[in-house]
Amino acid sequence: MDRLRQEGLGMTSQRTRNRLIQRLREEGIANEEVLDVMVSTPRHLFLDEALAIRAYEDTALPIGFGQTISQPYIVARMTELLLSRAKSLQRVLEVGTGSGYQTAILARLVKQLYSVERVKPLLETARHRLGELGHHNIAFKLSNGGFGWQEEGPYDAILAAAAPAMIPDELKQQLAPNGVLVIPVGAEQQYLTMVTRRQDGDQFDVEKLEAVRFVPLLSGVVR
Repeated sequence: MDRLRQEGLGMTSQRTRNRLIQRLREEGIANEEVLDVMVSTPRHLFLDEALAIRAYEDTALPIGFGQTISQPYIVARMTELLLSRAKSLQRVLEVGTGSGYQTAILARLVKQLYSVERVKPLLETARHRLGELGHHNIAFKLSNGGFGWQEEGPYDAILAAAAPAMIPDELKQQLAPNGVLVIPVGAEQQYLTMVTRRQDGDQFDVEKLEAVRFVPLLSGVVR
């Protein structure tokens, strides 16, 4: 990885990152553990060099294949929700590796992370980036994300970075008792939604949180 990109020049400086964190605080992100990870994670490394100048804006940006790197606020919000609601974060599933940015945030906060992605070039690039950054507690799989990764479940938490029209039952069934799924849901109008599996394992509590905009959760694999 290019040394100058790693160290950052001006637009990727610590001062620029600190301004982003201040904006996240103003938008209501309060978990200091999440903010500490966000400020020290080099978002510019998960973008093409042409977009690096915009890396620390609080906005989603394209990464190719019709996909985006999520807005930092959304990354922080979803991560904060997992930390506040899940009783344990030993085994966590991420649906939609994408650029690997959200993956990098989660990897520093959970014991073991499993990440599935349907677009092979994105998965391979993210795997390479994350390895270079020293994240070795992540397992990757090329797969239709709506099906999750049943063989490695159940999970204490699942985070989905793409929006299905309805909550996939496959993901709900891969939650451990008291496990939490955070997922955007909807077609025309999407809402960030939290699903909690009750202790008895047979019932789920669903909470609609706030309006969001994500790329749709698509089926099939792109090689």
